[in-house]
Amino acid sequence: MILLDGKLVADQMLAEIQNEVSLRQTKGEKIPHLAAILVGNDGASETYVANKVKTCAQVGFQSTLVRFPQDVTEAVLIDEIKKINQNPEIDGLIVQLPLPKHISESLVTQTILPQKDVDGFHPINIGRMALNLPTYISATPNGILEILSRYKIETASKNCVVIGRSHIVGSPMSILMARNAYPGNSTVTLCHSKTKNLKEI
Repeated sequence: MILLDGKLVADQMLAEIQNEVSLRQTKGEKIPHLAAILVGNDGASETYVANKVKTCAQVGFQSTLVRFPQDVTEAVLIDEIKKINQNPEIDGLIVQLPLPKHISESLVTQTILPQKDVDGFHPINIGRMALNLPTYISATPNGILEILSRYKIETASKNCVVIGRSHIVGSPMSILMARNAYPGNSTVTLCHSKTKNLKEI
């Protein structure tokens, strides 16, 4: 039995990114800049965004954290996203989910420029992923692909069961495992809350 060590893979990737950023600095090239927007004071979201900012510093990226109170209006948030979209200094944008109920997550997602949507949630990026074109892929599915690839696990012609159909993990994971690529080329079954015979599957 082989232990698939996600922490080990993450550490390897961080070291590789750090080297790449150092090389860019040496060549006088632009250093990547990530902006994150955090609405409210949800504990899990605070931790998640703090980790992103910390990781940016670790690998040598620039980062900007924009905070809004829980009662920020949808219009103000959308306006901030549009400003970041137009800022050539910022390469990537994350709006931390979940958002308060009075703000449309769908509208927010679609307002972010696909070229800056590093979460990979924009419909254009999801479409490009489905067509096996270069694009941003949401973090958890992309992390799973990276682990499968680095451990050289064969996925072609294998049966793959994905449990859950969220647009963040389950649905993209099922598309990625079925597409004509490595990892991929699996025969995928997507199970969800309405699946009756989950145990047998």
